Amino acid sequence: MPTIGVAIAIPEPWATELQDYRTSVGDRTATMIPTHITLVPPTEVPDGGLGDVEAHLEQAAGQVGRFPVHLRGTGTFRPVSPVVFVTLVEGISRCEQLAAALRLGPLATELQFPFHPHVTIAHHLSDDLLDQAFGDLADFECEFDVGEFHLYVHDAEHGWRPTRQFPLRSAH
Repeated sequence: MPTIGVAIAIPEPWATELQDYRTSVGDRTATMIPTHITLVPPTEVPDGGLGDVEAHLEQAAGQVGRFPVHLRGTGTFRPVSPVVFVTLVEGISRCEQLAAALRLGPLATELQFPFHPHVTIAHHLSDDLLDQAFGDLADFECEFDVGEFHLYVHDAEHGWRPTRQFPLRSAH
């Protein structure tokens, strides 16, 4: 049964900058996970069900228009979860709308935690390293337009790989 995820890819040069930072603080999962904003968390899809998922993603993409995202500063989910992230200061509600449209039909799922769009920069590290990440990237900032999202499929050897992109509806 394949495991998929759906996410907004962070564009270059910021994707590499954030992934390199994540690697530098010892987050061994960083090289297996492209820099992203999760929309649908890892979800197992029944064998033969990927076509239904792709059709659903295509339909949902047509419901949401392009939108700007502004990332600035850091946040954390501690003590609930050992994660430090870069925060969205613009684009939160549009990410929430898109995620809600995606998590229906074949991707209907109960979330372990409330949905909070973010870009992970440190995960499952010691408190000292999580504190370091929180401070080191406190001044991080970038802005970009979101025009599509990606379907990722997990590969045990190579990690999360984008397999298809879904363009958002053009502005009218």
